[in-house]
Amino acid sequence: MTKTIFITGASTGLGRATAILFSTKGWNVIATMRKPEKEVELGQLPNITLLALDVTNPAQIKSVAQQAIETSGVDVVFNNAGYGLAGPLEGTTDEQIVDEINTNLLGVIRVTQAFIPYFREKKSGLFITTTSIGGLVALPFNSVYHATKWALEGWSESLLFELSKFGIGVKTVSPGGIKTDFLSRSLVLANHDAYTDYIDKVLVAFTNPERQASYSTAGQIADVVYEAATDGKNQLRYVAGEDAKAMYAQRQQVGDELFRQGIDTMFFG
Repeated sequence: MTKTIFITGASTGLGRATAILFSTKGWNVIATMRKPEKEVELGQLPNITLLALDVTNPAQIKSVAQQAIETSGVDVVFNNAGYGLAGPLEGTTDEQIVDEINTNLLGVIRVTQAFIPYFREKKSGLFITTTSIGGLVALPFNSVYHATKWALEGWSESLLFELSKFGIGVKTVSPGGIKTDFLSRSLVLANHDAYTDYIDKVLVAFTNPERQASYSTAGQIADVVYEAATDGKNQLRYVAGEDAKAMYAQRQQVGDELFRQGIDTMFFG
């Protein structure tokens, strides 16, 4: 029996790569994005249905989830919509903070909540959420972004306890760097003159070609999403990408405090 995956944030990057991969594997794909009318390629692929969804719109989340359930049924929900907010907290506006939390955290929680009754009644289903290596470690000038991603990791871990009693799975995929246009397309930068010298140092480190050479392609991370969706394992976290695996392993090996000191030295000398 053909399975169906519901994907948020499917217009670009990892969401798009995941939609294409699952389609090639014979799955039905419901690919959601804010403006599906602008999408010319995905809708032409077999087994892919495009739906409009803004994850900051609670009413739309409920109606689109119900539409997906009634039309084809859903086996896996892949919460992928999100973006980065970087820069000093002092220079970040309240609107930027609220938008980031609404999209990255509340959007995921609300999409998940919309599908729980359906999964509970059929005693099966799986939620997969894109967190980030930034949900397991912290880097400078990303405090609000990290707040959302660390929150998703804790939320997912707690949620698994309650949903597993009904045969429902919860998993996170935590990518490192991905070779997409994320920095130009999905990153909002806040600023403050007092931090300029420090921000410049961090930007130099982040844009170092050697660092970026270790990044994964969106397709490589999509492979991990497919693994999480199909391996049948009782496993919560899937750290994805060689850079993410190395960073997380180092934190576990040396401990939180030494790791934090090492990050400070790496970026600021």
